[in-house]
Amino acid sequence: MKRIDPITLEVIRNGLSSIADEMALIIMRSAYSPVVRDIMDYSTGLCDPDGRVIAQGLTLPIQLCSFPRVMRFLKERFGDNMAPGDIFITNDPYGSGGQHLPDVYVLKPIFNDGALAGFAATVAHHTDLGGIVPGSVAIYATEIQQEGLRIPLMKLHEAGQPNRTLLGLIESNTRQPVEVLGDLRAQIAACTTAEKGLIALVERYGADFPIYVQALHDHAEAMMRETIRELPNGVYVGEDYLDGLGDNPVPIRIRATVTIADDTIDIDFAGTSDQVAASINCPISLPESAAFTAIRCLSRRDIPNCDGYLKPITVRAPEGSLLNPLFPAACGARGVVGYRVFDTIMQALAKVVPERAVGGSEGGPFLMAAGGTHQGRQFVLNEMLVGTWGARADRDGIEGISNPAANISNQPVEMIEAEMPVEIVRYGFVTDSGGAGRNRGGLAFIREFRFQQETGFNLRGDRRDHPPFGIDGGSCGAPSAHILVAADGSEHMLPAMPMHAFTAHAGDIFRLVGAGGGGFGEAFEREPARVLADVIEGKVSVVGAARDYGVAIDPATLAVDEAATRALRAENLQGAVA
Repeated sequence: MKRIDPITLEVIRNGLSSIADEMALIIMRSAYSPVVRDIMDYSTGLCDPDGRVIAQGLTLPIQLCSFPRVMRFLKERFGDNMAPGDIFITNDPYGSGGQHLPDVYVLKPIFNDGALAGFAATVAHHTDLGGIVPGSVAIYATEIQQEGLRIPLMKLHEAGQPNRTLLGLIESNTRQPVEVLGDLRAQIAACTTAEKGLIALVERYGADFPIYVQALHDHAEAMMRETIRELPNGVYVGEDYLDGLGDNPVPIRIRATVTIADDTIDIDFAGTSDQVAASINCPISLPESAAFTAIRCLSRRDIPNCDGYLKPITVRAPEGSLLNPLFPAACGARGVVGYRVFDTIMQALAKVVPERAVGGSEGGPFLMAAGGTHQGRQFVLNEMLVGTWGARADRDGIEGISNPAANISNQPVEMIEAEMPVEIVRYGFVTDSGGAGRNRGGLAFIREFRFQQETGFNLRGDRRDHPPFGIDGGSCGAPSAHILVAADGSEHMLPAMPMHAFTAHAGDIFRLVGAGGGGFGEAFEREPARVLADVIEGKVSVVGAARDYGVAIDPATLAVDEAATRALRAENLQGAVA
C-alpha cells in the first residue's frame, strides 16, 4: 500500500479547493441575473469518478450538500453513457435529487485520456422558470406542476454540441430568457474551467491522484469521527415552529432528534408535521444539507469539505412529512423550512455544546418576488434579504451578514433602482431588535420598497409568531413584520406566508422587517460598558438598556448611572429569587 505523504495530500486538497473557488468566481463575474451576480445564490464543487464530492467552493452551504444526491441520480441514470464534451442539466426535486425548480444543476463529466477523471458540479438559482408567479416561487402553489418548467436529468451538451431544442424550450418557458440563458452559460463556463484545472492535477500526479483522493475522503472521515467522539453520547431534541400559512396560520412543527453515539451522529425528523398543500415542502436533499451544515459549523475548521466528512452522519425524515414530501407536492418556497431545520438542529446541539452553538437567526432569506411589464419588457425582482445571526458564547450576533446556513448577499440598492421600477427608501437596522443576553443577538434589518408602477408581488417570510430562540438564558430576538403602506399612509399587516399574491399601486411602500437574532446568556450579566457602547451606536435604546439589561444611562450625557444600575440589577435578582 502506498504511503501517503501529508504535504502532497494538502497540496492536492488545496488545488481542488482552488478550482472550486475559481468556478464560483467565474459564475459571479459572468452571470446575467441579480440573483446569481449580486445575491450569489449558487454553488460549485468537484466530484470524483464515483460522484463523491472532493471540493466545494466558498458558496452556499445549504445547496452544496445536495451534490451527493444529484450525483447518485446521474450515475444511476447514465452510467457509462457519458463522453467527453457532454454536459448534463436538471432541476427536478423528485427525479434527480434537486431542491426546487429555480435551482438548476449543470454537471460536466471530465475525461483525461479517455478515462473518467471526475465531475464539475454547479447549481444556481435562476430568476424565473415559468409557473404561476414571476420568480417561480409561490407559497400558494399546491403541486409542482404549477411552479414552472421541470427538467429531468438530460444532456444540455452532447459531445460538445449544445442541445438547441432544450435551450429553446427553456427560453420559451421563462419570463427572463436573456438572464436565464446567460446564467446557464456562466455555469457552463465554470465547468469548462474546472475541467482544465482538474486535468492538470490528474496529469501532474498521474496514477497517484486517485489514491490521494481516497486518502482525502478517509482523512475527512477520521477527523469528523474524532470531533464527534469529543461530544457526550446522548439523545438531544430540538423543536421549533414555522409561523403557518395564510391569514389564520396554524403553526407547523419541525422536530429534530439528534443521537450521538461514539463517533456517529443520527438526526431523525420523526414528529415533524406532514407535508402541506403549499410550496414550503422540503425535498429530502435540503434537510440533509441543513443537517450537514449545522454539524459542520460545530466541527473543526480544517476538516476537508469532501464526502468523507458526511460518512459519520445519517439523516432521516418520514415519507410524506414536510421534510420528505411525496410527489407532486410543491416545494418552490422550501428555503424557509431548510433554514429552520438548521436552527432546530442547532437548538438541540446547544443542550450539549452551548459554547459552540449559535442562537436563532432571522429565519433565512425573506423572499419578495415582484414582477410586471416595464418599458415594454417583463421584469422580475427576486429580493432575498438576509443579515442577522444569533449570539454565540464568545461574541454578539452579527448583523448585515448572511446567517450561517445561507452565505448569500443582499442586492445593492443601486442595482435594484437601476434595473427595476422600484425605489429603496429605507435600508438599515432596527434598534432594540437583537435578543438580549450576555452576548446580544444581531439586529434585525429593515428595507422599504416604493413601487413606481402597479406591480404584482408575493412573499415568503417567517419568525413573526415564533421569533429566533436564545441560548443559555438569552432572550428571543424581535419578531419579523411585513407591512404594505398605501400611498395614502394607511398600513396593512401582511401574513408571513400568504396564500395569495398582492398588487401594489404606484406610490405604495412595502416594508420588510426581519427578525432579530437570539441572545446568549443572561442579559443582566452583560457588562454595562458594552451596553453603553450599544446605546451610543444606536443598537440599543436608553429605555431598552434599562428594561432588558438593567443598565441605567443618562440620555443627556450618555453616561452609565452606576448607582441606578446596581439598583436595577438588584431588583431583577430579587425578582428572580422570588
